[in-house]
Amino acid sequence: MKKTALYDKHVALGAKMVPFAGFDMPVQYSGVTEEHFAVREKVGLFDVSHMGQFFVEGPQAKALLQKVTTNNLDTLEDGKAQYTCLPNETGGIVDDLIIYKMNDEKYFVVVNASNIDKDWNHISKYNAEIGATMTNASDDMSLLAIQGPKAVETLQKLTEVNLSEIPYYHFTVGTVAGVNDVIISNTGYTGSGGFEIYFKNDAAETLWNAVIEAGEAFGIVPCGLASRDTLRLEKGFCLYGNDIDDTTSPLEAGLGWITKFDKDFVSKEIFAKQKEEGVTRKLVGFELTDKGVPRHDYPVVDAEGNVIGKVTSGTQSPMKKIGIGLAYVDKSHNKVGTEIFIQVRNKNIPAKVVKTPFV
Repeated sequence: MKKTALYDKHVALGAKMVPFAGFDMPVQYSGVTEEHFAVREKVGLFDVSHMGQFFVEGPQAKALLQKVTTNNLDTLEDGKAQYTCLPNETGGIVDDLIIYKMNDEKYFVVVNASNIDKDWNHISKYNAEIGATMTNASDDMSLLAIQGPKAVETLQKLTEVNLSEIPYYHFTVGTVAGVNDVIISNTGYTGSGGFEIYFKNDAAETLWNAVIEAGEAFGIVPCGLASRDTLRLEKGFCLYGNDIDDTTSPLEAGLGWITKFDKDFVSKEIFAKQKEEGVTRKLVGFELTDKGVPRHDYPVVDAEGNVIGKVTSGTQSPMKKIGIGLAYVDKSHNKVGTEIFIQVRNKNIPAKVVKTPFV
């Protein structure tokens, strides 16, 4: 098991540690519900240093990333970030990721922890002909996410950078708590606002302690992967390996908005055909209308008990106090308001298709 630079800190704080994507990671500290509400109402701190970081540089950097991703980098200016995905050759998704444009010849790419090697190999395969300079910085960098309505006030105590001048999905490089060259990014995976900061591993404990101290007045708590999951699901954000994978297309997953046909990229023809003809299944949000908790891989059935799809993510929403989830369902059942049933331990629990986000 790999460990983040903050492993000893998590253990000292009494975090429950679990294996995740090849790392020993904190799943919770004080409890999922408490951590969840801290982020929704105040501020929470996540160590997400298990994520992967690549630098793609040189005159061919943009050409390479344009080829291997679905979104269009032409819309990116310096200091702006873009959500996108890597399509495979059969119309599935290798990974979803964020690309940060530092300048015309330097891009910073953040990928999911479980896919670091897979993504590296996939991009490298196309780079063999294109010739950009690639650096895998994943083992050298740490990442903290400061999330919640009090996140900006917390982080602002530690930097002279005016955080209110950094719009959503934009970033800058500055000094935080005396640590130089920190990438300060207005992004996150909770839907409650906040910042993510990237830096060298040797500064991890300094920055963790500084953020906790700065957020003390606002009731900051350290948060684990479990609350990160309930938070992202309430906002309808996809999780790679659950809601999207090598067999799902961006158009099926509701990611048509990051699939741009005004450039050439891997599997473009497959997606163009899907756009023209329509997809046969679609990722939808649903809420249970009776008691129960939906879970990954539970079957979705119609009123007659015919299987029409499956749950990809599910939980009990801490905010709504009902079962919510995401599921792929066939196109005859994907309209908002449609009644569907989730098979929970051989019982068909009624649910309805709803618009996301749930909260």
